[in-house]
Amino acid sequence: MPTKKAPQQPTRDDILAFIAREREAGGPRKIGVREIARAFGLKGEDRVALKRMISSLADEGAIEKRGRRLNRKGALPPVALVDVVGRDKEGELIAVPVEWDEDALGEPPRILIRAPRRARPGEPLPGVGDRALVRAEPDPDAGPDEPPYVGRVVKLLSRARHRVLGVLRVEPNGHGRIVPIDKKQAGRELMVAAADLGEGKEGDLVSVDLVGKTRFGAPRARVRETLGSVTGEKAVSLIALRAHDIPDVFRAEAVAEAERAKPATLQGREDWRELPLVTIDPPDAKDHDDAVHAAPDPTPDNDGGFILTVAIADVAYYVKPRAPLDKDALERGNSVYFPDRVVPMLPERISNDLCSLRENEDRPALAVRMRVTSKGRKIGHSFHRVMMRSRAKLSYQQAQAAIDGNPDDKTTPLLESVLRPLYAAHEALQHARNLRAPLDLDLPERKILLKPDGSFDRVVIPPRLEAHRLIEEFMILANVAAAETLEEQRQQLIYRAHDEPSKEKVTALAEFLQTIGVKLAKGQVLKPANFNVILERVKGLEHENIVNEIILRTQAQAEYTHENYGHFGLNLRRYAHFTSPIRRYADLVVHRALIRALRLGEGALPDTPAGELAEVAAKISAAERRAMAAERETVDRLIAHYLADQIGARFGARISGVTKSGLFVRLIETGADGFVPAATLGREYYSYDGASHSLTSRSGVSYRLADVVEVRLVEAAPIAGALRFEVVGGGEKRTPPPSAFGKREKGPKRAERARVKGRR
Repeated sequence: MPTKKAPQQPTRDDILAFIAREREAGGPRKIGVREIARAFGLKGEDRVALKRMISSLADEGAIEKRGRRLNRKGALPPVALVDVVGRDKEGELIAVPVEWDEDALGEPPRILIRAPRRARPGEPLPGVGDRALVRAEPDPDAGPDEPPYVGRVVKLLSRARHRVLGVLRVEPNGHGRIVPIDKKQAGRELMVAAADLGEGKEGDLVSVDLVGKTRFGAPRARVRETLGSVTGEKAVSLIALRAHDIPDVFRAEAVAEAERAKPATLQGREDWRELPLVTIDPPDAKDHDDAVHAAPDPTPDNDGGFILTVAIADVAYYVKPRAPLDKDALERGNSVYFPDRVVPMLPERISNDLCSLRENEDRPALAVRMRVTSKGRKIGHSFHRVMMRSRAKLSYQQAQAAIDGNPDDKTTPLLESVLRPLYAAHEALQHARNLRAPLDLDLPERKILLKPDGSFDRVVIPPRLEAHRLIEEFMILANVAAAETLEEQRQQLIYRAHDEPSKEKVTALAEFLQTIGVKLAKGQVLKPANFNVILERVKGLEHENIVNEIILRTQAQAEYTHENYGHFGLNLRRYAHFTSPIRRYADLVVHRALIRALRLGEGALPDTPAGELAEVAAKISAAERRAMAAERETVDRLIAHYLADQIGARFGARISGVTKSGLFVRLIETGADGFVPAATLGREYYSYDGASHSLTSRSGVSYRLADVVEVRLVEAAPIAGALRFEVVGGGEKRTPPPSAFGKREKGPKRAERARVKGRR
């Protein structure tokens, strides 16, 4: 009888070739150690050797590890969000991925966009400057100087607008000038001849085309489109909406669909109206999409345990797949929150009325009932489509005050029957959270308060209450339950994923920590707890702020994806957003997937190929980043308007970024961001050191990330939200890094002289 031949251990080239083949052929969504071992027939000790080889390939940078998923170094996902940046010699379009970590991966790969052989009538075709979703694959025939990928456009997301946005100022002579809204263009005004003003008026936000230069060399523009006046109370957020192309007006057919909607009935639902669910939200919340309840578990096998209920607004009942409301919601991706307005994902008839879990009104909901032990471990859950009635609308402050011994008229009758069981269950969940050890960064959130006229009033940091943590832990557990159920039912879904930090960023963090005497062991399996140990070690010390800041910057960005690679920050293997379908499209997709998987009635997710789900995930991830940028820029502009008449004033600030060209600072009182050019730091030459995030002079004066300094406001550009400062106090005496001036000490101080000369 012939002996069975033992499997041969694959070489590094075998592994790289296997990963590439599987990705090109559309193989399994996850390619990890298990899949590679199965493909090569490896077991036991051979698997251990395989793990070592894969770790070695990751250390070399030949492959990337995203959780348990492996990919060739720098490889694109099957569906990528791209910008079309130019054409090749043959006129074919060239694109690059929007999301690409150049620090870790180098230059982004180019993608050759293949034109469709036969375009459908009315089908939009991309052009240079457009943004699109592309199905990309490696091009085996590409030469050394040719794009390594070929791609096909599956959806055109936005047309390029070859325009500059700015605010029009009309001069007495009838000519105009454009104040750019882009912070990078602050101070570079454009001239507009009277004949080129079009319909533009003083104070209008306009789109202009560049048409040349004036005889004095100043750039000249022509008004192309008037986008609205910036003299009203909502002017600042209007700028952000137009700059980022965020839709803020619903299409007529979507509004009509919302107005036609009728309240849901009890048909096909469980009647949970007697269950005393409550909503706990910020005091100014207008829509309420989650309600909670907790009670002791009466079953004898769970002594001291709880039954937790999280009920979420049943948006899927009203917003049907591919209907006008759904198309508008997908285009927006999420609600956008500005200090002066909210741009909702859904019309108010849906978000603030039919789907809002109002106090003492019947509302449809998708609810999850979860059993947890006395130590907070979830031992079972089930989903239900119900009709509920919120017993009370509470604010975080109300709920916390009642537990702290100061109940009001609304919370007094709820204290023993509703609120105390909620807090007791939360205490159990806290025990489980501590064991899970998610990333625990101390990052207080600022809130902008406005005056009645819409102008900036002040910045406050709301206290972080136990009520906030209670709702947060209930929602996290519900999100986990949703992901688990859909995986068990083999139903496709959109995950909320957060990758572990890249090897390059962890190495940079370790190098910085070494400069302050803190060690981060290399080569270990990194978990959030490793970061938490460091954060705890520096708590209360001078390095606390900078360590929090750099650990935050070390983290990857969370995203929506149809592939699961876990949530590093929360330390969870699977996670999906389920709890906010009024304001996030991803949650609506998860609701539809649950309705389909559990056969809960109408509004189910239709047959959706994995590729289409990947497109949706990429689009709503981009919408999330767009909203974050718009919200941040709006705050910058509001504060810049407030500070514009305080030129020369001094402020306390903390250094929020260090580059070769200068310091980014954040004012301690208002949170305003500004820049200090390196040339204004003094007559000495300052050397930049990336490892310590510092600028240091020869005499040892150093400015480092998170240092506190005193600054003077030199210039404000309110329209762009740009502030320029100079340092008038602060800076530490530190020993310069060993290599800081190594290249300059051999010869005369040319750099110092050049810098001084440039300031004269």
